Parts: sequence; structure tokens; C-alpha cells
Amino acid sequence: MSLCALVALLAGSAQAERVVAGLSQEAIAITTNFAGSEILIYGAVQRAAPPPGSAPLEVIVTVQGPSQPVTIRRKERRFGIWVNADASLIDAAPSFYAVSTTAPLAQALSQTEDLRHRITLDQAIRAVGTGRVDQPLFNAALIRIRSQDGAYQLNEGAVRFREDTLFDTAIRLPANLTEGDYLTRIILTRGGAVVDLHEQIIPVRKVGLERWIYTLAHERPLIYGILSLVIAIAAGWMASAVFRYIRS
Repeated sequence: MSLCALVALLAGSAQAERVVAGLSQEAIAITTNFAGSEILIYGAVQRAAPPPGSAPLEVIVTVQGPSQPVTIRRKERRFGIWVNADASLIDAAPSFYAVSTTAPLAQALSQTEDLRHRITLDQAIRAVGTGRVDQPLFNAALIRIRSQDGAYQLNEGAVRFREDTLFDTAIRLPANLTEGDYLTRIILTRGGAVVDLHEQIIPVRKVGLERWIYTLAHERPLIYGILSLVIAIAAGWMASAVFRYIRS
């Protein structure tokens, strides 16, 4: 590498904008009374020089849960009843996906960068090799259903950006979280292009009694079934005893 190229490379890296971010929770514990949680994501833009260019700096925050295969079925009314007429298998769909931005997503991110980093909901869902012309319709149906449940969120303008340096946003996690690692990404863009990207994992785990019941059901199903039967019989007997006592 020539001396001029090395100097240009060092100058470019010195002027690069970088994100420094933090989370209000490093991990989430799912207990028996877990009713959802809220994560505060905050940070700052680190610069070694004045901001380059005239295009505004934008911040995009995503939180993505574990991906799983999903079958989407389309129903049609036939002979007066609704039946499953067609189905499509989506190879990998996030169990939870939230996107928060400082500006409308189409303004903050170009389509090329979206294809590269898979940021929008459409890109986060992967349906590979289906060969279906109408596959986007099934993807849109999945997004619509999970958006109604709060599992998919698009919060444009929800990231507060102060003095082109400090930012923060809050993302609500529903009660029916899937256990696993949740990937948090903070993305800086300027003119639609990604300037910097910071990633952090939030582990979501069942703990306490919830963990014990989950482990028992999956690793000792026979013991779990017998225990469930015993508890049901005991509960029925106690209820019957209480009713007899009230009547007497």
C-alpha cells in the first residue's frame, strides 16, 4: 500500500462516525408472573471530526428474537364453510421483531442497504426456494397477524435524537416471549447508507418454577404427566371437600 493510500485510509477512519450504546437490561428472566418487559436502548454518536456531508444522520434500532419455521395457511369459503385452501412454509421467521427509527424507514435506509443487512420486516422473514409467485402475500399475512399480537413492531419516529449526538428509545416486549437469544442492533445511516452498526445479545431465559416445569415437561414427560394427573386429582378432591363443608 502506498503512503498516500495509507494516509487517506487513516483520515477516513478518523472521520468515521461510530455508535456507543447501552441497554437498560442485560438479560430478561421469564418467571411464572412474567407480564412482559420494556427495554430502554440508549447511546451516543462518537466522532473524531465534524459530521460529513449535508445529509442528516439517522438511527435505526432493531430487536430480533429466535427464528423458527412457520406455516401460513390461506382460508377460503366453500359451500358455506371456511376451509384451508392453500399453505406456504416460511423457512425462518423471527418470533419477535421490532424496528424503531428516528425518521420514516424508507427515508433512513436505502433498499440496497436493506438487502445487505436485512433490517425491515420483509427482509427479516426468509422464504427460500418456495418458487411461489404469491409468496409476498403469505409474508404480508404473517406480518399482519404478528403485528396485531405485538410480536412485530414498526415504530417510525420512536427514536429520540438530541443534538445529532444522543439517542434513546424504548421497546416493549410482550408476555409470550420465546426463550432464546435476542439480537439488538443499533444502526447509524446517512443518506440511506449504513455508517456504523452495533450489535448486542439479550438472553431471555425461564427461571425458578417456570424453568423447572419447562425442563420437566421436555426432559421427563412421563414424570410430568403423572405429576399433572396427581395435581388434578388433588385439586378436584379439595374442591369437592370445600363444597361438602359449605353445604353442611
